[in-house]
Amino acid sequence: MQSNQLRRKYPNTKRMIVARGGKRGKTSGRGGKGQSARAGNKRRPEWRDIIKRIPKLRGRGKNSHKSFQEMATVINLSDIEAAFSSNGEITPTTLMEKGIISTRSGQIPYIKILGGGEVTKAFKISGCAVSGSAREKITKAGGSIANIASKILIKAKTEAQMKKAAMPKKEKAAKPEAAAEAKTKKIEKAEKPVKKEKATKAEKK
Repeated sequence: MQSNQLRRKYPNTKRMIVARGGKRGKTSGRGGKGQSARAGNKRRPEWRDIIKRIPKLRGRGKNSHKSFQEMATVINLSDIEAAFSSNGEITPTTLMEKGIISTRSGQIPYIKILGGGEVTKAFKISGCAVSGSAREKITKAGGSIANIASKILIKAKTEAQMKKAAMPKKEKAAKPEAAAEAKTKKIEKAEKPVKKEKATKAEKK
């Protein structure tokens, strides 16, 4: 190593002439001693007015009316006509395999088929929404469209609930008879003679 290759271990640090502690303490930027040093100083926070003009980022889509409904991936009939053969099954998975659609955030998106283009082949479409014009063209070509299953899931009944439903219900006519029997028992109890209380020791004397 030569003398011109020597380097300092610790670089120069800026000496803080004003302020207390830390990198920048009180008035280390040499501020103050002006309007801020006078009695009764109370400047209006003008920056607050600028902040209040900015709209608050609240609600869905950060201050925008973004819909909760999933946006459909649109496909025309001309794309299906070119990619599939006759009597081909068209589903979201087959469309993805052919490369017509791509996944959205790792999932197969909601698909809608529009009536752009002509159809000469019969297709079996399922799991996709179809527009009115596209439906007419597909049915004329001899194709079929299966309705999309609803997303509402009905809870399956347990075996105990099924047995309870199958059991015959008790007749309501038996209830008045039971009520009449209870009334007769109450009357019999009321008619019984009340036993005389034993005389106290003071009365005997």
